[in-house]
Amino acid sequence: MKRDYYSDSIANFLQTSSDELIGKLTESAGDLQKTQTHAWHEEIKILSETLRSYKGFIYFEYSIPRMGRRIDVVLLIGSVIFVLEFKVGDDAFHLHAVDQVWDYALDLKNFHESSHHQFIAPILIATEAKHIDSNITVNHQNDKLLLPIKTNGRLLGSTIENVLRFASGESIDPSQWESGRYCPTPTIIEAAMALYNNHSVADISRSDASAINLSQTSNAISKIIRLSRHNSHKTICFVTGVPGAGKTLVGLNIATTHINKSDDLYSVFLSGNGPLVAILREALARDKVLREKENGLKSRKGAALSEVKMFIQNVHHFRDACLVDLNPPIEHVALFDEAQRAWNREKTVDFMRRKKKRTDFRLSEPEFLISCLDRHADWAVVVCLVGGGQEINTGEAGISEWIESLNRSFPNWHVYISPRLTDSEYGAGEVLRSLDSRKNVVYKEDLHLAVSMRSFRAEHVSLLVKQLLDLEVELAQETFKKVSPKYPIALTRDIGKAKLWLKMQARGSERYGIVVSSQAERLKPHAIDVKSPMNPIHWFLDNKDDVRSSYYLEDVATEFDVQGLELDWVCVTWDADFRYSKKGWEHRSFCGTRWNRINKGERKIYLKNAYRVLLTRARQGMIIVVPNGDTEDPTRAPAFYDDTFHYLKNIGFPVI
Repeated sequence: MKRDYYSDSIANFLQTSSDELIGKLTESAGDLQKTQTHAWHEEIKILSETLRSYKGFIYFEYSIPRMGRRIDVVLLIGSVIFVLEFKVGDDAFHLHAVDQVWDYALDLKNFHESSHHQFIAPILIATEAKHIDSNITVNHQNDKLLLPIKTNGRLLGSTIENVLRFASGESIDPSQWESGRYCPTPTIIEAAMALYNNHSVADISRSDASAINLSQTSNAISKIIRLSRHNSHKTICFVTGVPGAGKTLVGLNIATTHINKSDDLYSVFLSGNGPLVAILREALARDKVLREKENGLKSRKGAALSEVKMFIQNVHHFRDACLVDLNPPIEHVALFDEAQRAWNREKTVDFMRRKKKRTDFRLSEPEFLISCLDRHADWAVVVCLVGGGQEINTGEAGISEWIESLNRSFPNWHVYISPRLTDSEYGAGEVLRSLDSRKNVVYKEDLHLAVSMRSFRAEHVSLLVKQLLDLEVELAQETFKKVSPKYPIALTRDIGKAKLWLKMQARGSERYGIVVSSQAERLKPHAIDVKSPMNPIHWFLDNKDDVRSSYYLEDVATEFDVQGLELDWVCVTWDADFRYSKKGWEHRSFCGTRWNRINKGERKIYLKNAYRVLLTRARQGMIIVVPNGDTEDPTRAPAFYDDTFHYLKNIGFPVI
């Protein structure tokens, strides 16, 4: 796949007229605004003057599908990959522009196979800037990625020369560099934006041998959907995956492929995760408005939101609409994210009685949701995206209720099921055996995603967290040895040090933030109040200059805010609600002036899973804070925290 609008040797570029170059760029780009062609003219003029004495290769508008963007220019000269971002007419270096060019360079460093071990120099060119900062420095992670360099159009040549003197090594072979695989692992927000802008799931997912390609799972589901339509079948699929494996991405891929209401494959992505739905909708709407503005078009955010809301919906709102309108829903395909979190019969009936004044309602949420799609006279497909160990709230039915509902009320539905649904963390239990006597049950290996895509630096993070929580100390120690070279995990008792650690690790617009258990009520002395409301949209989407964003390290997120989402770097602040002892984990809730023991097995599982969620949010690394406590505060006695700290230290996490 050609990833640029124009590429050639620098020698050939210099011999090609500006008009011919603009013609080739325009032919690749399609409809353009005059501002874009003006920018290209200026870039070509500067580069034609700058590159006269250099040999190498040049790429214009190099695609970064993970981010849904294109690098203005990539140069391969000597042993260096130059990433150039032009700001034509600007006389200042804005922070967002610095982060932009840094993000492009990071994308190549992290996800482009033949760029991993090369020097990469991100350069921001504000063409009219008078004061420049062309210092050349390797960042503290020492991975050959230079800190962003700022220059103007006139001094670009001397800047390139200084970089080449700094970076030694063999010259890069353009053909080998171009043939390197691009194996990105986008955040769910980045992925949703890329898919919504017509990138394929193959563009934004890994394809290496260690991971089952997301395309493979998406294609398997698409084939089942088309087969169901062709044969007029009612079908349910169960897709499993480890935390961060891309289950939500698979669902979004199907939904964004079929967003035209005139298409009888029209699909809806449903989630009971309110923050996830709100954040995805807002991110897609903001991105649509921004792109249309860049193309000189007028766009209203309200209209953009309305469009997005049609195919990304809160499952409870979908349910309520089907209560009012008894006709079949417009969608033939419904994809349920975190399906194991759907409400059981008791919680659903209680909610209907209290909130909807429906005393006649007797179904669990899974049974009712299947019944809504069953209203279609011809065909329908329900896709259940199932996470393991993710139940964090009372009344969540687990996946067994979906199967029991099928057996109880929908005997003719076809079932496609991941063979890993039998694993203990999915909680299906003995009910799976009931499928043995059922017709039309097919087990498909393609419906399981075994490798975490979230932690692209280390694939064993979810396993490490599971072993840590299951008190499998020796196994956790061995797994951490595999994880630590690429995925730093640090331990401290000082939240100030943790905040500094986060800021030191993050580069470009890499997002970081503090996460805590929703039961962590004695962190107030550290300026952490879990009862203080935060807005997930601002926390996850706003920039470094917004006090409501995660970057400010003031507002904190709980497991309910971050489930299904991720950050690059995370600080997990550990309270006394879930504390280690020689007898195992102790589960507590704070009430009034004291910590009370939790005795119900269900609530113990929810608390353990809350920490599982918190400890698996980071893509690149995390720091864990276990406070010292306070001898003068009986609710924060050091004994409540010390054993937890020493347990984590014993696993091997380095202390700072």
